[in-house]
Amino acid sequence: MDAERGPLTQMRRGVVEYCVLALLSRREQYGLELISVLTRHDLIAGEGTVYPLLSRLSKQGLVESTWQESPAGPPRRYYKVSDEGAAAVERFARDWAQLSKSVDQILAGEAESA
Repeated sequence: MDAERGPLTQMRRGVVEYCVLALLSRREQYGLELISVLTRHDLIAGEGTVYPLLSRLSKQGLVESTWQESPAGPPRRYYKVSDEGAAAVERFARDWAQLSKSVDQILAGEAESA
């Protein structure tokens, strides 16, 4: 692994599941839609990350899924956030705001020394 990219890779791993939950809290989506958005925002490298993540989130009760007919091909599994998943996104958003504010202050040299 490239030493310079290591921290970025770790940060992505830490936030991608909450990004998926946030996307699903806006509207239900199928896997390839999620992959497209996450790839476009450079949060994942490929689809190998998303389907196991969706399975884990489903087992944790954070997302629900249903099969729906597709106008262009076979049926698709659509995912939506559960009430528990929506609450997790809200908690993450609060925690993220505080964490990013703290990191920004330290990086900008605004932190007080003890």
